[in-house]
Amino acid sequence: MPAISDPAPDFTLPASTGGEVALSALRGAPVVLFFYPRDDTPGCTKESIAFSQLLPEFAAKGAHVFGISRDSIVKHEKFAAKHDLAVPLLSDTDGAVTEAYDVWVEKNMYGRKSMGIERATYLIDASGNIAQIWRKVKVPGHAEAVLDALRAL
Repeated sequence: MPAISDPAPDFTLPASTGGEVALSALRGAPVVLFFYPRDDTPGCTKESIAFSQLLPEFAAKGAHVFGISRDSIVKHEKFAAKHDLAVPLLSDTDGAVTEAYDVWVEKNMYGRKSMGIERATYLIDASGNIAQIWRKVKVPGHAEAVLDALRAL
């Protein structure tokens, strides 16, 4: 499990905005990765909209913000268009990144166990090290909390 001060696991993933994003190519700037279970569900939609609304403030601090789920690029593109999302969404269809960041977990809902993404956010500093981790995220106020942590870097 990645921990604070550890180097963030590197990856290259396709983005809803076109092309690919390589984490290592973003060194020199802070990066926010918010992992969410599924496109176009209530909590995931609210979280993606909140980060999109605050994107100019993250950008003013030089930070890149990405949402990551295991949904396909096509689903990401539809989700982004439907809700006018500004934040790029990265597609981890094979699950390698969600597993590297230890957010692919067993969930228990109404007595049924299944595997899924735990809503979590990683703040990575300009050197590529993990500065802060939020696990089992509750959506209201979360994007603001991440922005406050970024300001404190």
